[in-house]
Amino acid sequence: MPNDRAIMNASLIHRHAPQVQDMIHGMVESIVAFHQGEARLALVGIQQKGVLLAEAIRRRLEEVAPEMAVHFGELDVGLYRDDLAINPAPEMKPTIIPENLQDVGVVIVDDVIQSGRTIRAALDAILDFGRPRRIQLAVLFDRGQRQLPIQPDYVGERVDLPSDRFIVLKTLEEGEGLEVYLTKK
Repeated sequence: MPNDRAIMNASLIHRHAPQVQDMIHGMVESIVAFHQGEARLALVGIQQKGVLLAEAIRRRLEEVAPEMAVHFGELDVGLYRDDLAINPAPEMKPTIIPENLQDVGVVIVDDVIQSGRTIRAALDAILDFGRPRRIQLAVLFDRGQRQLPIQPDYVGERVDLPSDRFIVLKTLEEGEGLEVYLTKK
């Protein structure tokens, strides 16, 4: 993952904060429409950038659907990855699941989906916390190029990028809003 210096030196800013906000608003409209009438929803962001996006989605959900009880969680999928035998053990971040997920609608949130392997790991991890009524996936960017048959339910934008490019989600310094940068590996 590129560091902050690489982000600041990125040659192309892909989406500014207002554009990202519009993408999030569109995703939230779809989530609210699908989950209309449900009392509870669990948003679970994948560490690290999925957590940033999940927080933004949660804030918007609280604005437009205050009657919906939105529970928030953070998930580290490091121990569920399928490449542990060939890659070094990842640095672990906290996993905080909001409640027993038994019979609760869950939306897993990540910034980008490409191969589908991170989401496969997230599904395995979520199922260790109970049997949700339904698990859905929300991503800001869908790069395609799947290695597994996993598709997002809510997508901010579908993009076709060269494989040597990273999409990087960054919080603005003021803490209000997100920007997206495109940088090389």
